[in-house]
Amino acid sequence: MKFALLMFGLLTLTGLVWLVDKFVLAQKRGDKKEPWWVEYSKSFFPVILIVFLLRSFLVEPFKIPSGSMIPTLLVGDYILVSKSSYGIRLPILNKKILGTGDIDRGDIVVFRYPRDPSLDYIKRIVALPGDVIEYRNKRLTINGQLLETERLDDYQHAEGISPAMVWQFSEVIGDVEHKLLVEPEEPTVRLVGVRQFENRDKCVYSDSGLVCKVPEGHYFAMGDNRDSSSDSRYWGFVPDENIVGRAFMVIWNSAEVSRAVTWLK
Repeated sequence: MKFALLMFGLLTLTGLVWLVDKFVLAQKRGDKKEPWWVEYSKSFFPVILIVFLLRSFLVEPFKIPSGSMIPTLLVGDYILVSKSSYGIRLPILNKKILGTGDIDRGDIVVFRYPRDPSLDYIKRIVALPGDVIEYRNKRLTINGQLLETERLDDYQHAEGISPAMVWQFSEVIGDVEHKLLVEPEEPTVRLVGVRQFENRDKCVYSDSGLVCKVPEGHYFAMGDNRDSSSDSRYWGFVPDENIVGRAFMVIWNSAEVSRAVTWLK
């Protein structure tokens, strides 16, 4: 959001300088050389305009800062996010003016953090408006259907002071099969970490987990690194107006060069 505002400010400034020069200053200046600030503004305006339009309506790059989506996304991954997968939104205001598609269960989505919209979060959408989601004993149930999982080889988790082995599973949600991590010794939900949030009355928590009815216009998001993720279990539902776009590709990771141009699922 801050970068978008900066780009919009620069675009407005350089555009105004170009217009004022074209219709006022150039006529008074005659054959004299353009001032440096006019020359720079006219040179940078089209470049800034192209970048602003691309980031606002087509694709935007993001860098993964945390391990909440391991093993799907690693710390340091640079990803591309499609800004038009779900709709065309006005820049800055993020208001949808044209729908182009629906969010599906299993999509990896970037959104504005509901508690602080200046922050961008990335999680997997596990439940849609109207769904009843239950998460108990590290298993997801959507509308009464227990999701299919399969135990895989343990995963060596590099976060923390020393590497640790954690359980790894494949999970099928919607049309997407993906990998996830769980730490068997951790609680399904850390009840002490649950915040007060809008529509909190749609959820019931217990020592074994939670059950929520997703309100209209909202989504339930979780990290693939289930026990190391701050997600909808703790701070609530993601409003549709907070959606930024769908993550579809890892383009680079300086520490894991082999991840370049990796399609996400």
